[in-house]
Amino acid sequence: MNFYESLGYLVFGSRLRRLSEAFLSEVNKTYQAAGIEFDASWFPVFYLLSQNDSLSIKELSEATGVSHPAASQLVTNLKSKKLLKTTTCSDDGRRQLVQFTKAGHALLEKILPVWEALRLTMEELITADSESRHLLPAISALENTFRSVNLSDMIGQKLTSTLKTAEHGQDL
Repeated sequence: MNFYESLGYLVFGSRLRRLSEAFLSEVNKTYQAAGIEFDASWFPVFYLLSQNDSLSIKELSEATGVSHPAASQLVTNLKSKKLLKTTTCSDDGRRQLVQFTKAGHALLEKILPVWEALRLTMEELITADSESRHLLPAISALENTFRSVNLSDMIGQKLTSTLKTAEHGQDL
């Protein structure tokens, strides 16, 4: 058992971050090897826009579960690369609609085969390992649990209880 495995839930977030970083690094290597200038962190925006003609930054933010400023920053970055453009919404002048540019559409066409190859590869890997088959359902269940509870409050209650028990133990 390695260091991270031995610490269990104490390093849960660190293990997920390490796994995510390793996965995204491999995906980015695939794009580079194919000669495609694309970063895996752009995937959510590209995917959502591949399914919609245009979306507001608020819609992108809500769909991806990131803050409005984070979504806005990513859109600004992709606009500077001439992959996205924004237009003012005709029925609400305050809303900016995000769309692909011609270059963004061209890049999308190049990355679609990578997405399909990635999907097939991950399905193959998961199918080969019976324990891994439960990964996505387990992540979904945990995400639902975290949405339904206030984790920091629960930890705080346990901490308070532990500290009270320790104080009473010293009084004896």
